[in-house]
Amino acid sequence: MNPVTVPEREGAVRPSQPRAAAVGMVGGGQLSRMTAAPAAALGIPFRVLAASPDESAAQVVADVVLGSHDSLEDLVRLSEGCAAVTFDHEHVPPDHLRALERAGVAVRPSSAALVHAQDKVTMREALQAVGVPAPGFRVISGDSAEERAAEVAEAGDHLGWPVVLKVSRGGYDGRGVWVVSGAAEAAELMASTPLVPGARWLAEERVDFTRELSAQVARSPSGQAVAYPVVRTVQVEGMCSEVVAPCPDLPEARAMEAQGIALRIAGELDVVGMLAVEMFDTGSEILVNELAMRPHNSGHWSIDGAVTSQFENHLRAVLDLPLGDPHPIAEYAVMVNVVGPRDSATLPPLREAYRHVLARDPGVKVHLYGKEPRPGRKLGHVTVVGRDLDDLLARAHHAADYLMGVIDE
Repeated sequence: MNPVTVPEREGAVRPSQPRAAAVGMVGGGQLSRMTAAPAAALGIPFRVLAASPDESAAQVVADVVLGSHDSLEDLVRLSEGCAAVTFDHEHVPPDHLRALERAGVAVRPSSAALVHAQDKVTMREALQAVGVPAPGFRVISGDSAEERAAEVAEAGDHLGWPVVLKVSRGGYDGRGVWVVSGAAEAAELMASTPLVPGARWLAEERVDFTRELSAQVARSPSGQAVAYPVVRTVQVEGMCSEVVAPCPDLPEARAMEAQGIALRIAGELDVVGMLAVEMFDTGSEILVNELAMRPHNSGHWSIDGAVTSQFENHLRAVLDLPLGDPHPIAEYAVMVNVVGPRDSATLPPLREAYRHVLARDPGVKVHLYGKEPRPGRKLGHVTVVGRDLDDLLARAHHAADYLMGVIDE
């Protein structure tokens, strides 16, 4: 029998579809901006807490709450009607997160997990407790400048000079990290460096590594987890400059070891969402350096180079949706950051420069963050995927250099 179609009555109102669960993200930076696209594709309402309408994410996200991550009132406004609240940075006061949780907000990752990415001392002690390999360290806890200097001297004698001196809270992209050669230098540094509330000093062994790696995993509340290829990262002045996925010439056994460490940390700390584990490869062992419980610079390649990007899997994870395939779509993906030059008074007109870059190499993917250029600021990144790694590196660096004004052809 042929189907019968009944004409819709003029003026009739169709019942609306149930609105999908919303995700609120604390922070209006580029990570929130890059999360907006997969949220739209999945039909997930997406809201950000931004400090101003000019912030990177606020320029492209329709639902913006203007306020501060330091304000519990603003965090409550963000969370209203959200199925989950997550982060594009780790700087939210832990007390505020616990208050949201007591009010029934699904904070993902939880305050109990996120503290390991917020405080380096807490992270080091937790990893030591579960037997994860990491550099040697000493917590500097003296009340007076003299006591702290003596503790650093003892740490240096035990760990070997020079040592890496860190503040436990408030540092990122190389900020809050110094290499010191002696106790006097350390004492002068500590005396002239103010600490954010709750921060402590940490002295760590300086690791002689052959390369830096990053292992990223996504984990959901139900315990499902997926691991991305281990990537090689290059840091310039403490800031990620280049990523190659997967890490070239990394033996399969070592790659599996790195992925296993990341999966173990995610499980032990009950992380929900993306976890990036930055690592040192010494040639004989892998040591964990830092943790980030959010999408991470080392995973930006996945937007153009993986079946499922880190941003989509972060959304899937915090909503406890089935996780997507993390496998790469090409033999290699190369990502290079676009950063405002530190040594140039003339910064590049990005919106004019990318016209040349796109015309010169149609295979280059350019991602700009909508930020006002200034020296040392992350302005965007470029990605190229393919088989010839040397060619990919040359193309990606040429595009980034042109956008940064380092070259003019």
